[in-house]
Amino acid sequence: MSPLQNSEALPETQIEVLKQQVAHLRRMATIGELSSTTTHEFNNLMMTILNYAKMGLRHTDEATRTKALERILDASNRATKIAGSVLAMARRRSDAMEPTDLRAVIEDSVMLLEREFRKYRVSLETQLEEVPPIMAAGNEVQRLLVNLLVNARQATSEGGYVRVRLHTDPATGEVVLSVRDSGCGIPPDVLPRIFDPFFSTKAGPDATGKGGTGVGLSACKEIVDSHQGRIRVESSVGKGTAFIIRFPPCADSAGAAIRPQTAQAS
Repeated sequence: MSPLQNSEALPETQIEVLKQQVAHLRRMATIGELSSTTTHEFNNLMMTILNYAKMGLRHTDEATRTKALERILDASNRATKIAGSVLAMARRRSDAMEPTDLRAVIEDSVMLLEREFRKYRVSLETQLEEVPPIMAAGNEVQRLLVNLLVNARQATSEGGYVRVRLHTDPATGEVVLSVRDSGCGIPPDVLPRIFDPFFSTKAGPDATGKGGTGVGLSACKEIVDSHQGRIRVESSVGKGTAFIIRFPPCADSAGAAIRPQTAQAS
């Protein structure tokens, strides 16, 4: 039995320390995944820049040099965007709740994971509307999104898609984030258990070395709960799965806070 499972025998202070340690380990695992992805991406971009720089030096005709400079500029712009996303992730290391631009967090996360999706030939699509800021710990929301995107990619075969949508519900004012895939889907008898700690439908890690621990979706539920949000899942076997998350926005323009919704999973 783990220390957390035997929590009734531990003082409250020790339980809190253990929870913080688990949260820290989960953050480190997420950062490790992103660091691996961005390192490969930077290597590819640097090779592109070097190769086209050599081509421009070897050829004196204007057309070839113009092409080389254009490719170098494209690769440099891409590298700048990735560097900006990594820096944004680093700036979100604080666990403090503050007004957060969820659209910016999504754009940074998608930028960092694009290479992995291309590698496995899964289309990563976004439909991001302007939404009100939410009170959030940016690093935790990014970890939530990365977990959902990685799970969706793993569930989706080559040629499939993962779609991220962000919009405001006009009826409630809530900020709605959805991650939908065209993957294998989740059987109805399994669906009620997917947020249970350490429960997994995977036999073990996939070819990337990721997946199989059952920690990801449990952590996602915890993050959503801590932000006074709600998460639910829709799934059909053979057709795909969608995770829909609703966050209360920050205080409205009149200064009255939106009343938080009760966290739930369904």
